[in-house]
Amino acid sequence: MTKPSLPDLLHAAVSAVGGTERPGQVAMAEAVAEAIDDNSHRLIQAGTGTGKSLGYLVPALAHGERVVVATATLALQRQLVERDLPRTVDALHPQLRRRPQFAMLKGRSNYLCLHRLHEGAPQDEEDGLFDQFEAAAPTSKLGQDLLRLRDWADETETGDRDDLTPGVSDKAWSQISVSSRECLGATKCAYGAECFAEAARERAKLADVVVTNHALLAIDAIEGAPVLPQHEVLIVDEAHELVSRVTGVATGELTPGQVNRAVKRSAKLVDEKVADALQTASESFERVMELALPGRLEQIPEDLGYALMSLRDAARNVISAIGATRDKSVHDEDAVRKQALAAVENIHTVAERITNGSEYDVVWYERHDRFGATLRVAPLSVSGLLREKLFEDRSVLLTSATLKIGGDFNGVAASLGLSPEGVEGDDVPLWKGLDVGSPFDYPKQGILYVAKHLATPGREGTRGDMMDELAELIEAAGGRTLGLFSSMRGAKAAAEELRGRIDNPILLQGEETLGELIKNFAADPKTCLFGTLSLWQGVDVPGPSCQLVVMDRIPFPRPDDPLMSARQKSVEEHGGNGFMAVAATHAALLMAQGAGRLVRASGDRGVVAVLDPRLATARYGSFLRATLPDFWYTTDRNQVRRSLAAIDATAKADGK
Repeated sequence: MTKPSLPDLLHAAVSAVGGTERPGQVAMAEAVAEAIDDNSHRLIQAGTGTGKSLGYLVPALAHGERVVVATATLALQRQLVERDLPRTVDALHPQLRRRPQFAMLKGRSNYLCLHRLHEGAPQDEEDGLFDQFEAAAPTSKLGQDLLRLRDWADETETGDRDDLTPGVSDKAWSQISVSSRECLGATKCAYGAECFAEAARERAKLADVVVTNHALLAIDAIEGAPVLPQHEVLIVDEAHELVSRVTGVATGELTPGQVNRAVKRSAKLVDEKVADALQTASESFERVMELALPGRLEQIPEDLGYALMSLRDAARNVISAIGATRDKSVHDEDAVRKQALAAVENIHTVAERITNGSEYDVVWYERHDRFGATLRVAPLSVSGLLREKLFEDRSVLLTSATLKIGGDFNGVAASLGLSPEGVEGDDVPLWKGLDVGSPFDYPKQGILYVAKHLATPGREGTRGDMMDELAELIEAAGGRTLGLFSSMRGAKAAAEELRGRIDNPILLQGEETLGELIKNFAADPKTCLFGTLSLWQGVDVPGPSCQLVVMDRIPFPRPDDPLMSARQKSVEEHGGNGFMAVAATHAALLMAQGAGRLVRASGDRGVVAVLDPRLATARYGSFLRATLPDFWYTTDRNQVRRSLAAIDATAKADGK
């Protein structure tokens, strides 16, 4: 039997999802197939509307080896598992003569734990576990969430938190979930045979395509104990997010509250002398943290170093003692012991890591008005880790709408531990970059307007001229505005000011769930939506409800961001341009993502307005603009108001 051709398979899949074949999608599918066949790596930039999911799924399914697809957002995971994969498998089945299986796999804490649900959650003050359903007042928000979770547990087939709608608070979920460190293990747990997390892992072992998230991919790479099943092909979608997600997983933290909980959980399981030593170390750590000022610690202060060594040593002794004692008087002893061990092991790991003082780590204090001080430690770079763990023994394909920064792939490649394209050497994974373009006609569909006449934004204070400009743009557009702000403070200030100045309703991130805000924004063209980071990347509103995307300023990292400033300094110490490699690259990625909110369909028209003159006047402006879609560019404020008014008039004439 002849093997079905890739174009035939792609045509069948695209027809099944009601899509249109696009040249970029065909080019992408061919590149993916080639990379899988010769076990090589690709970075593929595929603009919005390319249909990149099918561009990688079809060749991956046709190949027949197991594939892991890792994505950053829940929305894309859902789209793959609920829409793209079922339809694609149905469409390809007649030609492939087999029906590939697919499954979703997430970290253990994403699944409801039946042991925790039925036996209780850890109680810090008492022996053993307590019934969280009895303890929470039924009238409280927590109590209502827990009762809803108990009902949901009887009907859910997956136990996956993301299948629960509406969702519940993190606090409620933590009462009925466990981390992998806290889990008893299927063989020791009374509920092991029914465990949702174990069932998900079993389904993944049998699947041809496993859909997961960047965080689990990072855990699989970092912790050395494989979580994902063996696979020959790894596809990383939304790959521009990978470095920050891996950094998040590789970051450790210590707080006085967290240490205190570990003390209480372990106290009844070890002898008094060992417990007292951890209690004393906890108190000295808390005293140091009370005086902690936010910022990077290039050297560990003597008092903190002493407190951390005491914590490390006391935690090590508790870990040894917990393993050596049994106490049948403790209710559900194995679970209590595992909970305590997980808490103390985390403290030992982080205290030891900071005490060891690796030159590849960055340590800093953060302060929160409500929660007090946190001590954090993160890797200066994850590029070495990714080079070593990601690109071995499999073909890796990384794709996103934004992988070319300043016009080429090398910046993103370097952050992934790759050499410049085409450079060969020992232990250097070879890769190729491909930009398959976008089906949209950006110069005709969009305008990039830079408000060159405005004052350069300062670090503090309101920008009166910027507020005037924003109000005028919104009024010209008839609403229809997505406002992307570099800080929540800026978004709030703009919303408060403009609610008193213009008639258009303004929705503000944080005043309602993100899903609800986006739904309301899409439903009413007169409405504006203002917000910060998650809006720069998470909004998909095609049509006339979003015809003006405004960025208040270039989203450089804060100058006092300890990790970003440490990375910048490190690049400079090695002879590079730290500002361009770190701050400008960070801003370019975000701006490209933000500008991508404007044109989501072939009929969309509109303006991306940047209210920061530096995009037009600064030397790095051309680097940032090269990363944005190829919109028609202007700094003429009158021209842009006329264009917005015309776009608004056309939409109104169409009854929208």
